[in-house]
Amino acid sequence: MKTKLSFRELLAVGSMLFGLFFGAGNLIFPASMGQLAGSQVLAASAGLLVTGVGLPLLGVAALGISRCDGLAALTRRVGDRYSLFFTCLLYLTIGPFFAIPRCATVPFEVGVAPALGGGGGQGALALFSLVFFAAVLWFSLRPGKILTWVGKVLNPLFLVCLAALLATALLRPMGPLDAAAPEGTFARSAFVGGFLEGYNTMDALAGLAFGIVVVNVIRGLDVTEPGAVAANTVAAGCLGCGLMGVIYLAVAVVGAQSRGLYPASSNGGEALLAIARHYFGGFGAVILAVTVTFACVKTAVGLITSCSQTFCELFPRGPSYRTWAVGFCLFSFGAANFGLETILAWATPVLMFLYPLAITLILLSLAGGLFGNDRRVYLCVTAFTLPAAVLDLLKALPAGAQAVLPLGGLLEAAGRWLPLYGLGLGWVCPALAGLAAGLVWRAAKR
Repeated sequence: MKTKLSFRELLAVGSMLFGLFFGAGNLIFPASMGQLAGSQVLAASAGLLVTGVGLPLLGVAALGISRCDGLAALTRRVGDRYSLFFTCLLYLTIGPFFAIPRCATVPFEVGVAPALGGGGGQGALALFSLVFFAAVLWFSLRPGKILTWVGKVLNPLFLVCLAALLATALLRPMGPLDAAAPEGTFARSAFVGGFLEGYNTMDALAGLAFGIVVVNVIRGLDVTEPGAVAANTVAAGCLGCGLMGVIYLAVAVVGAQSRGLYPASSNGGEALLAIARHYFGGFGAVILAVTVTFACVKTAVGLITSCSQTFCELFPRGPSYRTWAVGFCLFSFGAANFGLETILAWATPVLMFLYPLAITLILLSLAGGLFGNDRRVYLCVTAFTLPAAVLDLLKALPAGAQAVLPLGGLLEAAGRWLPLYGLGLGWVCPALAGLAAGLVWRAAKR
């Protein structure tokens, strides 16, 4: 029985995993962070690497080590109803609600629209997103070829385009790393700012979603023994996430160096565009458009595939894989046409709610052997974390929504009484309290 992938197979699976993770958001957020962090870019990058690289790797490892067949099985350790709620919300968040539409709007707004001279409007976005999702659907309807298309075709093309831009910028820097002082959150705590910036990449959520894709690909390469599948999953995760960390650091450094010549841009897309045009002139917009589009196509393919497979498993008597894939593409096409700013504004509060629950689930799954994966521990940690996550969601709502809802007194009280709430980490102490309560409950029952 085969127990170990060859180096070539492991490299292909690691490349596939990197390709599934790394989309345009993974470019624009580190670039923006680098500009805002300025001289504190290395401390901010350390925080970003925790949530943008470490947690995704742990999420993939949690699925491999736990030997669960997907996120639904993993979350059943909390409860069946919670499993259905959390699994559906996570996949819809990294799927048709936010991440997949963002895959179309980001390349349009930071690559295609500038190449068109900043024009085009709603009609150009509709046409681009229609072509984009037609291509994504074509790849997604052939899930058996995902290793070939993402790992061996789309990902290398993306890396060639990105390497040309980053190598030029690093060899000919626009300024020193300390060209500008840190701003905003990064001035208060650069590490925490980078930590929270990693939420926007959605990679920890994607790690829980893509883990089963990696497991299935490894099984398809004739490694079927559970322990061997887990070991190869972790090895492939180290390769894919390691490459992602190197690119994060390079993009953040280039962003910080750009402050030697340019002020901070309103978003990472504009920052990348300014950097590309500085080095390549008008052709820079074309390079950026190709780079970002390849990044987003391959990520959208992975998201459509994962979401469709998962909903087929959650609702076995429901629609087929093909129907889910077509439906998710159509919904994402409609959502993409609301524009990038709207998508980002509503994605942030949902991520502030989901991330604490995802982080605690990952850590409990990895440490489950220490408490026998006792359901009482999972239940207490989740029950204590959930209300704090709701408060983080309410705090991150767009200003218009906060003005309508009577949240002032509640958020002020949370700021006074909940440790770390002002930093966006109000869930940490409740989660630790839940862990203590769960362990006490387990010991009392024993």
